[in-house]
Amino acid sequence: MNAQTLIESWIMPVAAATLAVLLYLFGNALLKRTLDRIRQTIAGSAPTLGLLVMPVRVLFVLIALAGIVYYVRMPGEIKELLTHMLSIGSIAGVSWFALRIFAAIEAVIQQRYRDAGKSSIEARRITTNVSLLRKIVNVLVIIVAIASVLMTFQTVRQIGLSILASAGLAGIVIGFAAQRSLQTLIAGIQIAITQPVRLGDVVVVENENGRVEEITLTYVVVRLWDQRRIIVPITWFIDKPFENWTRTSAELTGAVTLRVSYAVPVEAVRREFERIAAKSPLWDRRVARLEVTDAADATMELRALVSASNSADLWALRCHVREQLISFIHSPQTLEDDDNNAVELPVE
Repeated sequence: MNAQTLIESWIMPVAAATLAVLLYLFGNALLKRTLDRIRQTIAGSAPTLGLLVMPVRVLFVLIALAGIVYYVRMPGEIKELLTHMLSIGSIAGVSWFALRIFAAIEAVIQQRYRDAGKSSIEARRITTNVSLLRKIVNVLVIIVAIASVLMTFQTVRQIGLSILASAGLAGIVIGFAAQRSLQTLIAGIQIAITQPVRLGDVVVVENENGRVEEITLTYVVVRLWDQRRIIVPITWFIDKPFENWTRTSAELTGAVTLRVSYAVPVEAVRREFERIAAKSPLWDRRVARLEVTDAADATMELRALVSASNSADLWALRCHVREQLISFIHSPQTLEDDDNNAVELPVE
């Protein structure tokens, strides 16, 4: 065995394998040191940076394996197969790393806006924008990755050239076949731009009110008050009218309606209502008004308007006011129209 054969058979493969291991260890140590420095600089970034660890390690492994395959002597067919597999693995690894990068950027932006103390509406607007933009980019990255993998096969490449020759007819056929899908995708992009609905909004869908929990490019998940979820197609929010209780503000006004006898003194009930509202921590001190809104043969309708800072507080406040007013009306003292001191409320 001469020196050249010895070098090609043993020394070069061992050197390539050793260099690959050293490269992986060096890259892993550099990655750990970089992540530790970023964690010290940016508070609360540990979970976000954790998304990048595995893709980077996979890329280091692929680089090391590529070096080993290049320098180690092996039959041409095996070397070509391994090179092809490494090419596919590299495309998948880079795509995975890109997806994780966009997820990390989304998490950092959302964390920054929360830490900056932005208003609820502005924070939800930014969160919705970033979330939908990331989903759109993810779709594009996956499409490019699949196309790149397919183009590594010679047969598929030849088929692609044949398809390009009849691209006009194929485009028309695909356009008709994917009309619904394209409409859904365009609706998702339109939602991201115009934002008629955002993450965290309280909406009424199919006579059910709930909070928007997730927005994708094809559907919206609405979580109802009883923990059920309604899956609504994204086009529904473009084609049909719906209620958005938190479009510009979470503050709401609600009514409590009671049917009572004419013997009930309205002024006494009004004073009691004002006292109940002023005493409740759920009331936001904007609206508290009681009026007679209807009169029938034997009863009259009392409507008490109250306001709260959000829908949950308003629901609890309305229930509390209703219970207290019913107890007050049924008490014996109510029929005695005494002159109790009224509670002064701020003017609307």
